[in-house]
Amino acid sequence: MLAVTILGNNSAIPAFDRHPTAQVITLDDHLFLVDCGEGTQTQMNKYKIRRSRINHIFISHLHGDHYFGLIGLITSMGLLGRHQDLNLYGPPRLIDIFDLQLKVADTQLPYNLIFHPLGEEGVLVKDNRFEISCFKVFHRIECWGFIFRQVRPPRRVNPEKAKISGIPASFFDRLKWGENYETQQGIVIQNETVTEPAPKPKSYAYSADTIYNPELALKVKGVDMLYHETTYLKDLEERANKRYHCTTVQAASIANIAGVKQLLIGHFSSKYDRLDEFEREAREIFPETYLAIEGVSFLVP
Repeated sequence: MLAVTILGNNSAIPAFDRHPTAQVITLDDHLFLVDCGEGTQTQMNKYKIRRSRINHIFISHLHGDHYFGLIGLITSMGLLGRHQDLNLYGPPRLIDIFDLQLKVADTQLPYNLIFHPLGEEGVLVKDNRFEISCFKVFHRIECWGFIFRQVRPPRRVNPEKAKISGIPASFFDRLKWGENYETQQGIVIQNETVTEPAPKPKSYAYSADTIYNPELALKVKGVDMLYHETTYLKDLEERANKRYHCTTVQAASIANIAGVKQLLIGHFSSKYDRLDEFEREAREIFPETYLAIEGVSFLVP
C-alpha cells in the first residue's frame, strides 16, 4: 500500500483551521514524514499518527512553514523514550539551525539523529521494498521534491486457500513477501498456490514550493500521484510568479504534461477562506484533481 495523509495544507500563516505543510507517507509498513510545519505534532495526535514508526523525515526547504515544527517533534520523540535512529534529510544548513536549538537548550537526544544533507538529485533511501529519491524544484531558495516508489509490492494472500492449506493467519505477512510455508510434517506449501501476484508498483511525488516550470513535469513524469502546490487561484498568476509559487491552472498543466494519474493540490494562501474554487479551476485542466484536505488519507491509485 502507498498512501498520503495530509497534516497541513496551508502556506505561510496558519488560518481558517488550516496548518502549514506536513504530510505522512505510508508505504506498506513504513511511515515517512515530509515537511514539518508549525502544529505538526498536534496534527499527529489528532489523526493518531504514531511518532515511533517514523524513522525518516524529509524537509524540502528552509522557509519556516515547512520546518518550524521540527525541533519540537524531534525533542518530543526523545522525551517519549525513543532509542532507534532517526534519519533527517534536508538542505545542508538545516543541521546548523538544529544544533543551535539543542545547544542553547542544553538538550541531549537519547537516540542517534543522522543528518543527510541534500546536494544532488538522486536516490536517498533504497531497500528491497521501496526507493525514495529527491529532485530540485524552482523556488526562491534551494528547494527539493521527493518521489516515493514501491520496488516490490506485497503479494495478495487468498485467506480461504491459505486456511485450507493449514497456514495460520500469523504467517500471512510473510506470505505477502513471497515466503513458502512448511508444515510441522515437513510439507512445503508453495507461495504461489495461496497468493495472487502483486499489483504494479505505485509511485508518489511531492513537488514542494515552486514557480511554474515545465521542466518539473520531466522530473515527475509518469508517477501515479503528484502533489503540487497551488498557492493562488488563476487570476493571481502575476503574484504567484513574483513569489515563486503556482496557481491552480499551472499545477494542473504540470500534471497533464507529466502524464500522472491523480493530482493533489495544497499550500493554499491564507487570503482564501474557502477552497472549492481551487478544485474547480484545476479540474478544468486536469479532471483527476483533489484538494489536499487535512486529516484525509489518499490511496495512491
